[in-house]
Amino acid sequence: MSEAGVATKAPETDAQDNPTIPGDTPAQSGPSMGQHCTTDRPTPAGEAPKGEIRKLGGVDIYLAKPDEYPSNPSKLLLLLTGGTGLKSTNNQIQADKFAEEGYVVVMPDLFEGDPAPNAGATVPDPESQSSFLDMFKLKAAETAKSFLIDMWLARHTEEKVWPILEKVIHAAQGEFADAIGNGGGIYAVGYCFGGRYVLLLAAERPVAAQSGWTGAQKPADEESGEQAKKGPYIKAGALAHATLVSPDDFQGLKAPVSMVCVENDPLFPDEVRMAGEDIMSKENLEHEVQVYPGVPHGFGVFGDYDDPNIKEAQATAFMQMLDWIEEH
Repeated sequence: MSEAGVATKAPETDAQDNPTIPGDTPAQSGPSMGQHCTTDRPTPAGEAPKGEIRKLGGVDIYLAKPDEYPSNPSKLLLLLTGGTGLKSTNNQIQADKFAEEGYVVVMPDLFEGDPAPNAGATVPDPESQSSFLDMFKLKAAETAKSFLIDMWLARHTEEKVWPILEKVIHAAQGEFADAIGNGGGIYAVGYCFGGRYVLLLAAERPVAAQSGWTGAQKPADEESGEQAKKGPYIKAGALAHATLVSPDDFQGLKAPVSMVCVENDPLFPDEVRMAGEDIMSKENLEHEVQVYPGVPHGFGVFGDYDDPNIKEAQATAFMQMLDWIEEH
């Protein structure tokens, strides 16, 4: 991916071009680390979800609330997941972690019950591959999975995901008006697939560019020769190791943004990140970017690792995102 364009390949598409077996090794150089976008890490012992799955605006969500809510004021946080989706135990616990910090967390099902292929399986460790045959079988499976991932991404485009977000936000503005009012708006965090949508929610964009606009009637601004715009939908956002991001996604940003990035990440190339930083700086947008070396793509999502350096980085990334939304 040499162009400063969108990282359009599926998380596993490049796996067949790189012989590295995915696992805990922090310094892996190949795109095979994209498996962390669609596959859960083992859940640490003693951890279990505390929230509930229910409907909000006709959309399935995982809802996590502070123990003292609503007697004590809270703020509303939208959590957008990677491909593992709504029913991932790790994603649910991630939502709980933010709830413990005083946020009503709404985690919508961005995929309408269709998480990424093999989501829910654990990432194998390199040591578990006992023979060359085992390694060959794994690579063949990855090649097949890359095709399934491409098909999955084709089913979950912005045109499909954006209306889901609009429904959830509209419903939340009614049911959780107290939390939104207390925070002065909605906050958002996103991981992998969900990271790009934090950028879109943080932007002011032409109505025509948003899939929720039907075009049945021209808005007043358009009648007068001006292009109608909507957004931003959030007060502040934080994203970790986003995927499928292009430099254009940084255009029109209005809400402050914090980014957790991975060094040499093929799913969020340096040229895309640097182009984004340049756009945000030129637009005087308040932002921060932290690049974490020696960790795999997807490290910020809750889950267990054998490598203590990755564990520490995961905790640091969580605090980076938490501190950012608390400061805004």
